[in-house]
Amino acid sequence: MRNALTRFLQLESASGLLLIGAAVLAMTINNSPLSFLYNGLLDVPVAVQIGALQIAKPLLLWINDGLMALFFLLIGLEVKREVLEGQLRQPAQLVLPGAAAIGGMLVPALVYWWLNHDNPAAASGWAIPMATDIAFALGVLALLGKRVPVSLKLFLMTLAIIDDLGAIIVIALFYSSELSNLSLILAAVFLSILILMNRFGVTRLSPYLVIGTFLWVCVLKSGVHATLAGVVLALTIPLRNSDDSSPLLTLEHALQPWVAFAILPLFAFANAGVPLDGLSLDSFIHPVPLGITAGLLLGKTLGVFGFTWLIIQTGWAKLPQGANWGQVLGLSILCGIGFTMSLFVGSLAFVPEVSAYAGMDRVGILTGSVLAALIGYGVCYLSSRPAR
Repeated sequence: MRNALTRFLQLESASGLLLIGAAVLAMTINNSPLSFLYNGLLDVPVAVQIGALQIAKPLLLWINDGLMALFFLLIGLEVKREVLEGQLRQPAQLVLPGAAAIGGMLVPALVYWWLNHDNPAAASGWAIPMATDIAFALGVLALLGKRVPVSLKLFLMTLAIIDDLGAIIVIALFYSSELSNLSLILAAVFLSILILMNRFGVTRLSPYLVIGTFLWVCVLKSGVHATLAGVVLALTIPLRNSDDSSPLLTLEHALQPWVAFAILPLFAFANAGVPLDGLSLDSFIHPVPLGITAGLLLGKTLGVFGFTWLIIQTGWAKLPQGANWGQVLGLSILCGIGFTMSLFVGSLAFVPEVSAYAGMDRVGILTGSVLAALIGYGVCYLSSRPAR
């Protein structure tokens, strides 16, 4: 288990640094004479057709709806593993990160809603500042090396997994469009097949992946966001088989490098290219970007730190071993790095070329995430002694 944790932390940290590079590259290209290439690439139409069934989307949506389903599949696998064998198995170990995650979701949403509640169209973005980008946050912590105890990284990892689970529930409940009954029925049929395969002891991965692909197509056509098919598929993958090998861990280990070093950086590149031309002070103080920035920077800090302090003061939990309150404050600020999940929710709340607020969310996400990364790093650095 410790080797699995070490591998996870190394992958997530490296991925976080790569995400930074992908975002900077996207902004550089989209604010240069080559911007037409950037936008032209994302608008390239890609179609797959089998008989009467056709899926036609621009490349950007294939990345957001297709490749990100693999990211959600990996999240689902990690959640299932942690619930059955890891940190989420013991209720006592869940109290502190669970409370911090709840605070880190509620307070940012309330901050955003308070600034935008008088505008229903803008208020639909309330979930954008709720999630923490674990790869980005662990990437920043990795820059501190051994100055930060492993227990604090584990606290952040568990918090972020619960945070991601909350984001998945929010997407399912609040960001689904008009539903297709036929597609939902077909999705239920394929889900039933996956469950029966699990119950009857099917342990080969290939049947799950084939049926999971059909499930993804049905969910895509149903109006429920297609990436949720990845989570549902993950929950049906067996953890152990008769010879005590693990199909779930096999798939998780196979997916991790692809998600960390290809899918997430590609998603960041495709979604972080904010055009700076025409940006003014009004672009930052408009209630939408301001609500996101305030939610990520202030809401996350108040929510995570405040709920952590409350749980510890009531005696229900203790500080992570070797950590101090200054480091917890710094980590709480780092939780304001929303980036990947915030960009994803933003694309659902403010649909490009449909919503008047499309693009504004990216200004707030990037501003809040960069400030959270810089301030959080500074607080953690000043609160930590060099390892001897």
